[in-house]
Amino acid sequence: MPKMKSSGSAKKRFKITGSGKIKRKKAYASHILTKKTQKRKRNLRQSALVHPADVPAVKRMLAKG
Repeated sequence: MPKMKSSGSAKKRFKITGSGKIKRKKAYASHILTKKTQKRKRNLRQSALVHPADVPAVKRMLAKG
């Protein structure tokens, strides 16, 4: 039986915290920044946690075996 492969895109997008939660970056921070307020752009820099409903799918993508 071959090894299970991790999703390369998921490895780049998600990190697992020390307590086992999954961290992600916020969307809408890459371009067309002139019309967004400074406060909104500042808040987009913060990382967020993956929603509990999506955690099983992300863990499957990050599975190593």
